Amino acid sequence: MLYIGVDLGTSAVKLLLTDEKGQILNTVTNEYPVFFPHPGWSEQNPEDWITAVMAGIKELTAKVDGKQVAGLAVAGQMHGLVALDAEDKVIRPAILWNDGRTFAEVDYLNNEIGKARLSELTANIAFAGFTAPKILWMKKNEPENFAKIAKIMLPKDYVNYVLTGVHSCDYSDASGMLLLDVKNKCWSKEMIEICGLDESVLPALYESYDVTGTIKADIAAELGLSDGVKVVAGAGDNAAAAIGTGTVGNGGCNISLGTSGTVFISSENFGVDPNNALHAFAHADGSWHLMGCMLSAASCNKWFCDEILKTKDYGAEQVDITDDKLGNNRVFFLPYLMGERSPINDTDARAMFVGMSMDSTRSDMVQAVLEGVAFAIRDSFEVARALGVSPDTSMLCGGGAKSPLWRKIMANVLNVTITIPQTEQGPGYGGAMLAMTGCGEYPTVIDCAKELIKTSYEVKPDPELAARYEDRYQRFKEIYPAVKQLYKTLVK
Repeated sequence: MLYIGVDLGTSAVKLLLTDEKGQILNTVTNEYPVFFPHPGWSEQNPEDWITAVMAGIKELTAKVDGKQVAGLAVAGQMHGLVALDAEDKVIRPAILWNDGRTFAEVDYLNNEIGKARLSELTANIAFAGFTAPKILWMKKNEPENFAKIAKIMLPKDYVNYVLTGVHSCDYSDASGMLLLDVKNKCWSKEMIEICGLDESVLPALYESYDVTGTIKADIAAELGLSDGVKVVAGAGDNAAAAIGTGTVGNGGCNISLGTSGTVFISSENFGVDPNNALHAFAHADGSWHLMGCMLSAASCNKWFCDEILKTKDYGAEQVDITDDKLGNNRVFFLPYLMGERSPINDTDARAMFVGMSMDSTRSDMVQAVLEGVAFAIRDSFEVARALGVSPDTSMLCGGGAKSPLWRKIMANVLNVTITIPQTEQGPGYGGAMLAMTGCGEYPTVIDCAKELIKTSYEVKPDPELAARYEDRYQRFKEIYPAVKQLYKTLVK
């Protein structure tokens, strides 16, 4: 049988077709526009997603027997607000995860409702990207549209609705709405009341691998598929990407060094950091996960090489950083080029080099950038460790994972074994794995991951080097608290 995984991203949808053994048979990418009607706003037309997905499925299955497709699952951009009226028509363009209009609503939620109360209700505090602040913004600024709301959905769930006619949402994606009681996996009645809604406007909740319905007969016919194709609930993009790297079960860990950086740690047990430094979300394998997000990761190295050193030969800049220099660099770099999210949650924070002297070299500064990102990832690791979640191995993916030097630095700064996946296909592959599980190819998501996810090689920490980096990390973590108060005046 064949399975389709869909990654509904911010700028494009990426679809892939696999067989039951996880072999990728075809991939398709279709782009769609993002609209910026005001500075700081970010919106999309949900119908553009549907057009791109429908065209993508047709192209994806053009050279195979579409009747062999057994299941489909969508992974999607999180937090976006899709509001439907009583006839299930889209009321206004979707407000996306990276939209910044809700600063007043975030302030209200965090400071008047209170972070402690929000954490008690939802396991998280408010961020501008989350869905609940968007609902409050719509209530205040577009009361006529707000009054029309009959159903609230997330982006991927709107695609699922169009395919099946079922209003559904999985726990992992719902965790980022600030409406879900994550611990008990149910909608928070108090948060719904705070947002001025009725619970009937929210979709039914499912595990990510649950079948929510089948593709409607008319759509199946249009796509050349059988009308028995099962649609599985799917997951938020980070949870689906974690499934696609085998980050499942207790203590599974994945670190992504992309433009931004994420630390994703799965756990059998629910846990919340008292400072809400990490997100506490439901995971697509049926358990929970902690996630830290740093806003600038591999982009720090790109910025320093492209804009400061005026080169795109990143590998050449790392040649002079020999093993004897690791753990001995006296230059530090704070990687806060765009402020920072986890774990300090400081929009005013900015990047800086510290510790330079007359003998500091170009390669010292390149090394400091790589180490600074690793130290910032370590900050999130330390929060998880304080909660009793302490992985000894982590998958590493993203553009930064291509650097052998950066892999070695990460292994020794974190003092964990770093593994590299054989293939990295992102959330879409996780979606296909969820579809396989939902259709019964594998008994659980964990079984599916054990069978399909393979590593190409690993980097083990060296005890002596890890000890040197332990000393450097202890010094690094003193810098931000010392300069924190300066940022409020420096960035104005």
